Amino acid sequence: MAKSKVKGGGTTKVCLPASKVRSMSAAEKKKVVNAKRSAASKGKYKRSSKSNVKGARKKGATLRDWFEKENWINVATGEPCGASSRTRKKKK
Repeated sequence: MAKSKVKGGGTTKVCLPASKVRSMSAAEKKKVVNAKRSAASKGKYKRSSKSNVKGARKKGATLRDWFEKENWINVATGEPCGASSRTRKKKK
Protein backbone atom coordinates (compact mmCIF):
# COMPACT_ATOMS: atom_id res chain seq x y z
CA MET A 1 0.00 0.00 0.00
CA ALA A 2 1.43 3.37 -1.02
CA LYS A 3 1.90 6.03 1.62
CA SER A 4 0.01 9.27 1.26
CA LYS A 5 0.81 12.64 2.78
CA VAL A 6 -2.70 13.11 4.12
CA LYS A 7 -4.51 10.62 6.31
CA GLY A 8 -8.29 10.34 6.33
CA GLY A 9 -11.02 12.29 4.62
CA GLY A 10 -11.27 15.27 6.89
CA THR A 11 -14.41 17.23 7.52
CA THR A 12 -17.49 17.69 5.39
CA LYS A 13 -18.05 21.27 6.60
CA VAL A 14 -17.81 24.08 4.05
CA CYS A 15 -17.18 27.48 5.60
CA LEU A 16 -17.15 30.80 3.74
CA PRO A 17 -17.56 34.45 4.70
CA ALA A 18 -21.19 35.26 5.50
CA SER A 19 -21.33 38.05 2.92
CA LYS A 20 -20.33 35.62 0.17
CA VAL A 21 -22.80 32.95 1.29
CA ARG A 22 -25.66 35.48 1.23
CA SER A 23 -24.79 36.45 -2.36
CA MET A 24 -24.66 32.83 -3.62
CA SER A 25 -27.62 31.16 -5.30
CA ALA A 26 -29.04 27.93 -3.89
CA ALA A 27 -27.50 26.00 -6.79
CA GLU A 28 -24.03 27.45 -6.09
CA LYS A 29 -24.29 26.55 -2.41
CA LYS A 30 -25.42 23.02 -3.25
CA LYS A 31 -22.54 22.56 -5.70
CA VAL A 32 -19.89 23.53 -3.13
CA VAL A 33 -21.43 21.45 -0.32
CA ASN A 34 -21.85 18.36 -2.54
CA ALA A 35 -18.25 18.63 -3.80
CA LYS A 36 -16.92 18.69 -0.23
CA ARG A 37 -19.10 15.78 0.90
CA SER A 38 -18.11 13.75 -2.16
CA ALA A 39 -14.40 14.31 -1.50
CA ALA A 40 -14.79 13.34 2.16
CA SER A 41 -16.68 10.15 1.31
CA LYS A 42 -13.85 9.12 -1.04
CA GLY A 43 -11.28 9.74 1.68
CA LYS A 44 -9.83 12.77 -0.08
CA TYR A 45 -8.52 15.80 1.75
CA LYS A 46 -9.70 18.53 -0.64
CA ARG A 47 -12.81 19.07 -2.69
CA SER A 48 -12.69 19.41 -6.46
CA SER A 49 -11.15 22.63 -7.78
CA LYS A 50 -14.12 22.88 -10.15
CA SER A 51 -16.18 23.96 -7.15
CA ASN A 52 -13.86 26.83 -6.17
CA VAL A 53 -15.67 30.03 -5.21
CA LYS A 54 -14.71 33.32 -6.85
CA GLY A 55 -14.96 36.69 -5.14
CA ALA A 56 -14.95 35.49 -1.54
CA ARG A 57 -11.98 37.66 -0.59
CA LYS A 58 -11.92 41.42 -1.04
CA LYS A 59 -9.27 42.92 -3.32
CA GLY A 60 -6.09 43.84 -1.48
CA ALA A 61 -6.99 41.95 1.70
CA THR A 62 -4.22 39.90 3.26
CA LEU A 63 -4.85 36.30 4.14
CA ARG A 64 -4.79 37.20 7.85
CA ASP A 65 -7.44 39.90 7.32
CA TRP A 66 -9.56 37.44 5.40
CA PHE A 67 -9.58 34.87 8.20
CA GLU A 68 -9.75 37.18 11.21
CA LYS A 69 -12.04 39.99 10.09
CA GLU A 70 -14.71 38.04 8.22
CA ASN A 71 -17.76 36.41 9.79
CA TRP A 72 -17.36 32.77 8.73
CA ILE A 73 -20.44 30.56 8.52
CA ASN A 74 -21.17 27.00 7.46
CA VAL A 75 -22.65 27.06 3.93
CA ALA A 76 -24.91 24.04 4.54
CA THR A 77 -26.41 25.08 7.89
CA GLY A 78 -25.91 28.85 8.12
CA GLU A 79 -24.46 28.47 11.62
CA PRO A 80 -21.10 29.90 12.77
CA CYS A 81 -18.20 27.93 11.35
CA GLY A 82 -16.82 26.58 14.63
CA ALA A 83 -20.17 25.26 15.85
CA SER A 84 -20.70 21.53 16.22
CA SER A 85 -22.61 19.93 13.37
CA ARG A 86 -23.72 16.95 15.43
CA THR A 87 -27.36 16.74 16.38
CA ARG A 88 -28.04 15.80 19.96
CA LYS A 89 -31.18 14.22 21.29
CA LYS A 90 -32.67 15.98 24.28
CA LYS A 91 -33.49 13.92 27.32
CA LYS A 92 -37.13 13.93 28.32
